[in-house]
Amino acid sequence: MITLALTGSIGMGKSTVAAMFAEAGIPTFDADATVRDLQGPGGRLVPLIEARFPGTTCEGAVVREALSAAVLGDRDELAALEAIVHPAVHHERTRFIIENSDAPALLFDIPLLFETGGDAAFDKVIVVSASPQLQRERVLSRPGMTKRKFEQILSRQLPDEEKRARADFIIDTSGSIEQTRAQVHAILACLGLAAGV
Repeated sequence: MITLALTGSIGMGKSTVAAMFAEAGIPTFDADATVRDLQGPGGRLVPLIEARFPGTTCEGAVVREALSAAVLGDRDELAALEAIVHPAVHHERTRFIIENSDAPALLFDIPLLFETGGDAAFDKVIVVSASPQLQRERVLSRPGMTKRKFEQILSRQLPDEEKRARADFIIDTSGSIEQTRAQVHAILACLGLAAGV
């Protein structure tokens, strides 16, 4: 089995690329989606987060804006949140691997792969990238996003050029959807996984 890590800074098109790998038959683990499930209505992390960050949940779910406000810009608070979230995500990832143990390859969509030192655990790292201008346009068009929040998020992420330098493969999403999909198919072919496409 080939383990693939997919990463990239905010607004680079990572979710779109992950969906293309999934469409091609590669089982995909989305770390962000897992966190949303764990923090959503009835999620098992909700009581732990409320205990550590009072007032950041409502009706059995984490209020993402409130939690973000409580940790953004504060390293200690962010570390406390990560100490709650990361072990739970690791547990879910292990379960995903076991459930898909017969697949020829697995893709792991991990936004902060390099930042958390997780890249060594994978056979190949794929970085999704786009121009800084396009990235900024994409991110600032999101509901609730501000320039300040965008800058805070970027400050936690390794610069795009460093991610690109450490990648085994780079997918540039500056072009059309068809051009992006062609890059996904080329990587699968290079890895001998084209039959799944």
